[in-house]
Amino acid sequence: MTTTTVNPVLLLTAVVRSVERLSPSFVRIRFGGNGFEHLGPDGPTLDQRVKLIIPGQGRPAPTALLDADGWYAAWLALPERDRGHLRTYTARAVEGEGEGRLLVVDFVLHGPGSHGAAAGPAGAWAAAAAVGDEVGLLAPRRGHEGRFGGIEFAPGAARRLVLVADETALPALASVVESLPEGAEGVAVIEVPEAADFLDVRFPTGIERHWLARGDRVRGEQTLEVLRRCLRLDTDGGRTRGRQAFGGPSLGRAAELDEDVWETPVHSSSGEDVAPDHDSPDTLGPDDTYAWVAGDSDTVKACRRLLVGEGGMPRPQVAFMGYWKQGRAS
Repeated sequence: MTTTTVNPVLLLTAVVRSVERLSPSFVRIRFGGNGFEHLGPDGPTLDQRVKLIIPGQGRPAPTALLDADGWYAAWLALPERDRGHLRTYTARAVEGEGEGRLLVVDFVLHGPGSHGAAAGPAGAWAAAAAVGDEVGLLAPRRGHEGRFGGIEFAPGAARRLVLVADETALPALASVVESLPEGAEGVAVIEVPEAADFLDVRFPTGIERHWLARGDRVRGEQTLEVLRRCLRLDTDGGRTRGRQAFGGPSLGRAAELDEDVWETPVHSSSGEDVAPDHDSPDTLGPDDTYAWVAGDSDTVKACRRLLVGEGGMPRPQVAFMGYWKQGRAS
């Protein structure tokens, strides 16, 4: 009997079905097309990552030149004019069934409030996108999401959540909080370029929300101020009234991460063991806190120092993800 291995990577040509300007900094694009009935994930998208191949100006999406098996090497081998630009985004949602199934992606349009974050190829493409435009898409095949990967939010049985995002991570945070049960508790801190970017997100009533408009302030400055207040840390970094902000022992000092910050309970971009002898997030006790922090690398690193270094939060209870680095095109 022959067993057929199904590739968890779905390679599609994604056709723009609708474009909706949500705010000065956000545009929502819905994609559909042939094969979208196989698009995963089943259930909540959480912070599911997908990859888009943005074609060069006047060039077609390179999907027809690739195959889901060995796609990356084949993509690199394409002439530069045909290759386009590979970018990672979060699925804000997956809607519908059958041939009408759609992928929803919220794009950030970098502008004056972005403090030097110039629009990259994906942002520029999204700003000019129209119905019928095409991009390449690599996404999980329905029913095989586990092998595709791309979801980091894994709170286990944690009783309290700490969620932190900038504008680039807001689509992921929004998808996460809209999947939570109504009884979920915790705090969410979201920093965006301006108040007009405070989007309509459905939070459980037990999640304390802090929307921050950056304006002319330094990126991440307000996020750290508010996070410190929420965690009841004094201005010197000590724990108020001698109490730990989080239950459980701190597993060593918070080591510095490299530029590409990516540390979850099971993986660190620095290559070090996060905490091999500690419980996994699936076995966290009901009184534990789980933190999910995503955005620009500098702010993510500063939040890591605050949560793990000053707050004493056990590292296996945190996920820190640097979605982008200031000065690099996104």
